[in-house]
Amino acid sequence: MTRFLSLLLLASTAFAASPEYFVYIGTYTRTHGKGIYTFRFQPATGRLTPLALAAETSSPSFLAVHPNQRFLYAANEHEGPDQPGKNNKVSAYAIDPKSGSLQFLNRVSCQGEGPAHIVIDKSGKFLLVSNYRSGSVTLLPIRADGRLAEATAVDQHHGSGPNKERQAGPHAHGGVFSPDNRFALVAEHGIDEVMIYRFDPLKGSLTLNEPPFLKATPGAAPRHLAFHPNGRILYELNELGSTVTVLIYEAANGTIRRVQEITTIPEGFSATNATAQLQVDRSGKVLYVSNRGHDSIAVFAIDPRKGTLTLVEHVPTQGKTPRDFSLDPTGSFLFAVNQNSDNIVLFRVSPAGRLTESGQVVEQVPEPACVVFVRAR
Repeated sequence: MTRFLSLLLLASTAFAASPEYFVYIGTYTRTHGKGIYTFRFQPATGRLTPLALAAETSSPSFLAVHPNQRFLYAANEHEGPDQPGKNNKVSAYAIDPKSGSLQFLNRVSCQGEGPAHIVIDKSGKFLLVSNYRSGSVTLLPIRADGRLAEATAVDQHHGSGPNKERQAGPHAHGGVFSPDNRFALVAEHGIDEVMIYRFDPLKGSLTLNEPPFLKATPGAAPRHLAFHPNGRILYELNELGSTVTVLIYEAANGTIRRVQEITTIPEGFSATNATAQLQVDRSGKVLYVSNRGHDSIAVFAIDPRKGTLTLVEHVPTQGKTPRDFSLDPTGSFLFAVNQNSDNIVLFRVSPAGRLTESGQVVEQVPEPACVVFVRAR
């Protein structure tokens, strides 16, 4: 009996010590959404508990967490009906580490229109904004107290693509900083380019590299980028082409070259599809991509030497238009965010990276568009 009690105590202690996370969901507020919603998540049990509307704000469609886990930033892609055309702000919040509540800090202009994506550099001192509607990128300093300062760099893109409806002009859509923090790369949806900037965190500057971009497949419309953990491979997600392009990244001079392009949808699928998000797992063995139209997560195995991709499976997201998804910090679950069916679906992730239904579907969040995680204390 004594041994049994000891084992029970050990198990309960281990469970109590298992990490918990706050889950923040960014939404569109064009219909009945209110802003940023928060949940508490226990990876050990898979339990997801709704907490509150953490911040009421206009269409926080993309979120970014500061490396120190103390601050949250939101791209306000659309402003309210009383402010037409004023969709040009990024908001900053302080995170309460115990309750998960958000304290508004400030909101600044991103010097462009329709901020669709934000990313924080490795030093935690700058935030890069990709402005979709104006086709520009902006660099915002982050102060020590988490507040945002006015822009130190803005670059306006020029040109168009072959899709007259979707590529009539430039549309910056997603940025990423290189592993060594010397370069910023931006997926330019409107002109079919991956643009490359030299980034100086001391001056807060962006300078076009030489060469300044890599041309994508015409009409592919690059949307998001993701580095492999080894820092040598960069994945380019193409929205209109429904493809992933595998790129070799040369850290010395910031250049990239193409080695593979692979479809994200099944052979024979003829309906309209647009990709939305991609993510590499922590081990660097699996790449995930969301398909809007096919409404699935495409799972790819990554070649350990070349970084090239082989399709493993397509998994339905049990909803419409999976605009975003993310693996939780432990890599045990994948959260699929279905914008047009107002639900979030949790999948268990096998050791090999395959997805299976967990049975959890969250219906409380209207027009969900983004999901991020913060460690609870």
